[in-house]
Amino acid sequence: MKSPMLLFIFLAAGATVAPGQTHWAVDKTHSNVLFTVRHLLISEVTGRFDDYDVTMTSSKDDFTDASIQATVNVGSVNTENERRDAHLRSDDFFNAEKFPRMTFVSKSIRKIADDNYQLTGDLTIRDVTKEVTFDATLLGVVAAGRMGTRAGWKASTTLNRFDYNLKWNKTLETGGLVVGKDVTINLNLEFVEQPQRTP
Repeated sequence: MKSPMLLFIFLAAGATVAPGQTHWAVDKTHSNVLFTVRHLLISEVTGRFDDYDVTMTSSKDDFTDASIQATVNVGSVNTENERRDAHLRSDDFFNAEKFPRMTFVSKSIRKIADDNYQLTGDLTIRDVTKEVTFDATLLGVVAAGRMGTRAGWKASTTLNRFDYNLKWNKTLETGGLVVGKDVTINLNLEFVEQPQRTP
């Protein structure tokens, strides 16, 4: 049986080599969650979600081991048109009453070149979960005095809304869709490093 002193030294050594985790929280006053979709084949409509939360944890300065989780309140959809927003909240699209949140949980983040990354994870909308990959760019990390250490990211991906049961579909006489099937998601996120947690 190991003596208490040897056990203490062993545990202390393990604690020394264990990588420290840095926790980051999104600053929503300097961030946004946007989406764009084609309308009548001739224009694009852009909207946003006003209520969301994103957290990130990483132990490496280049974020190659980052873990990211996001939650979006779909009822906060905002396209600057209340009638259209009410339609988006209905069962034709998000069904915000039954499925109030969409979520993203990262599975991997891979550095491609310089500050360019590919972020892969599971995106859940309504009752459907599918793997998606975002093209992401680290815009920089800065120590901003009283505002804390901050990291800026932008990321985008395009998905087929029909894959997630956002099913409303009206066809034009020419054969195109009133609302396009492909939706581009654009994220502009500014994270703030959180104080170290003590056991």
